[in-house]
Amino acid sequence: MVNILITDKIDEEGIRRLKEVANVDLAIGLKPPELLERIKNYEVLVVRSATKVTKEVIEAGKKLRIIGRAGAGVDNIDVEAAKARGIKVLNTPEAPTEAVAELVIGLMLSWARRLPQADSSMKQGKWLKSELMGTELRGKTLGIIGTGKIGQRVGSLAVAFGMKIVAQDCVVYPEFIAKTACEYTDLDTVLKQADYLTIHLPLTPETRHLIGRRELGLMKSTAVLINTSRGEIVDENALIEALTGGKIAGACLDVFSREPPVDSPLLKLSNVILTPHIGASTHEAQKEAAILISEKIKEAIA
Repeated sequence: MVNILITDKIDEEGIRRLKEVANVDLAIGLKPPELLERIKNYEVLVVRSATKVTKEVIEAGKKLRIIGRAGAGVDNIDVEAAKARGIKVLNTPEAPTEAVAELVIGLMLSWARRLPQADSSMKQGKWLKSELMGTELRGKTLGIIGTGKIGQRVGSLAVAFGMKIVAQDCVVYPEFIAKTACEYTDLDTVLKQADYLTIHLPLTPETRHLIGRRELGLMKSTAVLINTSRGEIVDENALIEALTGGKIAGACLDVFSREPPVDSPLLKLSNVILTPHIGASTHEAQKEAAILISEKIKEAIA
């Protein structure tokens, strides 16, 4: 039977399904030298975010045929090194769709109704009813950069709040237009029109720092940027300048160029809402990711 090594925690249902077709070993939290030693004996490696599957790991895995990630991105895997060895890289971009989309809506509502400030002030014994005047999502324009599964789900939810959708993508989805009346246009136009801007792209050489000083300068001074995709898609230094200089009103960030963002100026800004990369952190999404990656691996083995 095929030997599978799982080095990050995944839902038990995924493990159970893999055990139907393979010998499965769990070794959660291996240090890099330990992984280099262990990987020699396995045809399949399953990870989430913590394990870094470097070129060295791939070269050490002489028997390695499949690398599976129970999650959307594959930026913790050296995909080029895997391709060079003929190793399949599998992931589950469909699994966190609902979780990430709901977080985006939650962040927008938190910003619009000033929920972090309301909660914090109440716990300090303050009653800031008049000071915490908010705004509504209804009638606002949501700009979506990237209308894959997550971007489309965000748009569908936003329409239910009465928001207008403008989007930029290299692919136009007619069914998304039919469902949301989304207007596809160029990036600059989306930036100029958006009251809220949400990003749903993978991190690639082309998307790194896609949103920089020039792009932030095109946005409304009242606009809010939301990033739940990958931190490095936004130039963090340029964002901090925009936030401190009043170029944009605020930001809601679940991802950062360095995680955790130790000593980042973002931690001290009052016009940001920060969450610790929890976009896919729901019980439902994690179970779905584990099931999907197990089924994809089973199919690849077969």
